[in-house]
Parts: sequence; structure tokens; C-alpha cells
Amino acid sequence: MPYYILLINWREQGIIKIKDSSDRYNSFKASVEKAGGKLIGGYYTFGEYDVVIIIEAPNDETVMSLMLKVGSAGNVRTKTLRAFSAEEGFKIIKDLS
Repeated sequence: MPYYILLINWREQGIIKIKDSSDRYNSFKASVEKAGGKLIGGYYTFGEYDVVIIIEAPNDETVMSLMLKVGSAGNVRTKTLRAFSAEEGFKIIKDLS
């Protein structure tokens, strides 16, 4: 299954309700699992992004649906990256002509 890196920043509503963030995280984890994916890890960070989450999901459409649901709640703004494992990257590079 493909991996995705979710780069997250708090919006004003999300930071005001920061104490609810563990509930929102657990709800997101359940949504990922219900969609057939797996939450690999979540990390609070400082710098350009406030939170980084790594998930495994069946396809891009599933991730887009999850991110639209998250974004529509108004607590965070997200950027999503499709990630390739080193092995997948090596195969892509090897197959270059």
C-alpha cells in the first residue's frame, strides 16, 4: 500500500481547541483504518509545520477523501505528499531508460 506524509498546521480554531487534539487524532486514526489504511505515526513538530502524520492508504482517492474531511472541520490546514519507500525508489531509478 502507498505511504503518504501529511504536513499539518493549526488554524485559529484548531489551536484554540488544542486540548481536543488527542480526540481529533484518534478520530482520524479510526477514519484511516475504516478506509482500509493504517496510521504509521504522528509527530508534534516545530518549525514550518506543527504536526506530521504518516499513513498507509489503499490509493490517492482514499487519501483525498480523508483530507477533505479533515480540512472541512476547520481545525488544520494540510499538505499531502505521496511517499515512496527506498526500495520503490530504487526500482523506479533502475527502470529509467
